[in-house]
Amino acid sequence: MSFGIHNNSEIGRLNKVLLHRLGGEIEGLVPDNFERLLFDDIPYLKVAREEHDTFARILKSNGVEVVYYVDETARALEDEEVRRDFIRRFLEESDIYSEAVKEALTEYLSAKSPKDLVETVIAGIRKKNVPGIESKSLADFIAAGYPYYTDPMPNLYFTRDPGACIGNGVSIHHMSTRARRREALLLEYMFRFNREFAPEGSLQWYGYDDAYSIEGGDVLVLSRDIVAVGLSQRTTAAGIECFAETILNRSEFRKLLVFDIPKSRAFMHLDTVFTMVDHDKFTIHPEIEGPLQIYEISLDRDGKPRFSSMQDQLVNILKMELKLPAVELIRCGGDDSMAAQREQWNDGSNTLAIAPGVVVTYERNYVTNELLEKKGIRVLTMPSSEISRGRGGPRCMSCPVHRDDL
Repeated sequence: MSFGIHNNSEIGRLNKVLLHRLGGEIEGLVPDNFERLLFDDIPYLKVAREEHDTFARILKSNGVEVVYYVDETARALEDEEVRRDFIRRFLEESDIYSEAVKEALTEYLSAKSPKDLVETVIAGIRKKNVPGIESKSLADFIAAGYPYYTDPMPNLYFTRDPGACIGNGVSIHHMSTRARRREALLLEYMFRFNREFAPEGSLQWYGYDDAYSIEGGDVLVLSRDIVAVGLSQRTTAAGIECFAETILNRSEFRKLLVFDIPKSRAFMHLDTVFTMVDHDKFTIHPEIEGPLQIYEISLDRDGKPRFSSMQDQLVNILKMELKLPAVELIRCGGDDSMAAQREQWNDGSNTLAIAPGVVVTYERNYVTNELLEKKGIRVLTMPSSEISRGRGGPRCMSCPVHRDDL
């Protein structure tokens, strides 16, 4: 059975998920480019891939179809004209200013098969692999000591961020940093030209070329009616408003709840501090229990956004909005402040629900995992000694494509 795009919750049984298996892009990380490429450390690729494969095996053994960014993008590029257009846009987004370099890289990429092409642009194009280019531009002279013509994309294994499958459509994101911008270009072509991934009739809520940044770690589908979005370090108010106007006018969703969270790396996205694990249970970072500032976006009679706000404890907001008699907030690290800091750093709140009350977590966050089990949650753990160095957990590493309705 082939699953299209359908996702009306955070916890419905997961049927299909989009992952990226780490590749050569990870070995392009060095301390000199950490800041630009958004890393704090260098995962050991061999072990990180083994850990990611374990993640995929857990999903598959629980009935989830796992598809990969490389394969799905390659299918989109089977047509030669589409492939040519992709190469042109990729090089434009890679800040290639020299015509001589652009022409040489176009020729180099055009000679590759679709799969090799995708793997190459993700890993980054090293200068030693395209020798003999002569250019006398100032830009090339300045960049002469850097080993790459195009930067690698080491953050791509966090497939949650470049886009989100919501309802029967896809939001393709304007990423907030240059380092991650091209990740969403892969999804753009996947959505437009791969009918296995996005069948005819699949809708689009936000576009790659839209003006304002929004990222998928800030998007949670709380119910068939409500989408939560984090107003964060990487998702802007203007982006949220554009997204809201489109999805509320063209889907069954009737409101957005905008969570105003601290604008810092520690609180990078909403899903680093808050995830849903069951109908009435949520993992949280203790610092966002409240009182929180929440903004509500709905539509007026003319289909224009209407805004309101509230400030309350998170538990009260969730009970009211989801019409639940009670809500349990499960603190990352429990009441131990040291464990909370340690496990939050290792994404203890970043759980992936694959069914109501069934979640995938990092095994290293044992305090939070024990608390989840005590609350009746089935916890499936994966190793993460290397993969966690990228500062993202199982939810960050997955883009759910199809879930059962609750």
